[in-house]
Amino acid sequence: MPAVERTEGLELTTDGLALRTVRWQAVGPAWAAVLLVHGLGEHIGRYDHVARQMADAGIAVHGYDHRGFGASGGPRAYVPRWSVLHDDLEARLEEARAAGPGLPLVLYGHSMGGLIALGYVLAERPRPVPELLVLTSPGLDSTIAGWKQAVAPILGRIAPRIRIPNGFRAGDLSRDPGVDAKLAADPLSLGSSTARLGAAGFAEQARVRSLLAGGASLPVDAAYVIHGGEDPIVPVDASATLTDGRPNVTRRVYPSLRHETHNEPEGESVVDDTIAWLRDAAVSRR
Repeated sequence: MPAVERTEGLELTTDGLALRTVRWQAVGPAWAAVLLVHGLGEHIGRYDHVARQMADAGIAVHGYDHRGFGASGGPRAYVPRWSVLHDDLEARLEEARAAGPGLPLVLYGHSMGGLIALGYVLAERPRPVPELLVLTSPGLDSTIAGWKQAVAPILGRIAPRIRIPNGFRAGDLSRDPGVDAKLAADPLSLGSSTARLGAAGFAEQARVRSLLAGGASLPVDAAYVIHGGEDPIVPVDASATLTDGRPNVTRRVYPSLRHETHNEPEGESVVDDTIAWLRDAAVSRR
């Protein structure tokens, strides 16, 4: 079987920043296209194993580093406003759609990436949306210390670029200690964020939670929500509201897994389950 081909590039945002983009070519004819959206403090390179597993199953996979993260341009872990993340996502979705015309398009977001993806499809102004949505440990809430959440809006106004530690502890992401060791040695990963990003993120969490509590529907054919039952970063109950009155949402909780379900010892099986769900969802659209 041929190996998965991985290619990198740079794409400019509407305000002139260069974003690192990555593609993983599907092995054989592609039956779906996925856009991966990474979480806080990380970059798309940490999803290489996930993307290769999907590509090996026949999925064309796209990804990118958020502005201010990884190998993309911009001040580190900073945004002037949250909506620029939606603008960047929109452009990457359009590129993935153009690269695979006719394929079901899947938006896959983890943690902060899940909040970005969910907020994008719930945006007030019309945007091109994918057919399918996958959210893993979506950042609708967090266990971040209360004092950080309280001071972030204030600092976001008076000292927007002051840095605050993300506060992830050893073992929070995965039960595999190798995950922490690899992250600590990763020069593209960040252990802190700016007050402006934090303030904007907390405000976005409140906006999205309010929309969901008000009964907002997800404008996709189907959505799949994954959460680790022992997630110490995003409370597992935070994603439960996504299924309330939304028959197009399937939620699966893996009891003993932590925040990065794809990086747990069982991660390959979790991704296999996701691929199986995507295949069923893609077939049901025909």
